[in-house]
Amino acid sequence: MNKAILIDPLDNVATAITDLEAGCRVTVRSELEKKIKTRQSIPFGHKFALRRIKRGEKIIKYGEVIGRATKTIEEGEHVHIHNVESMRGRGDAV
Repeated sequence: MNKAILIDPLDNVATAITDLEAGCRVTVRSELEKKIKTRQSIPFGHKFALRRIKRGEKIIKYGEVIGRATKTIEEGEHVHIHNVESMRGRGDAV
């Protein structure tokens, strides 16, 4: 059973389609298959990093920029408001 989905091959995050426990091994499929070990529990509908995302780097979901990392996010780490600054509707984001 799939536990997460990757919307676009350009995305650097995947979305949990079930609650994931810390240390869970998740296979994410796109053009290639990647196995990720979650670092924290990831609630249903939340995102986790597919690779290391450096502070200031753009968060990409749906093939679109949805925010910027406010700190370095490690592979498998929960990606949410505690480590992402929204770039939507601000008027100053490029």
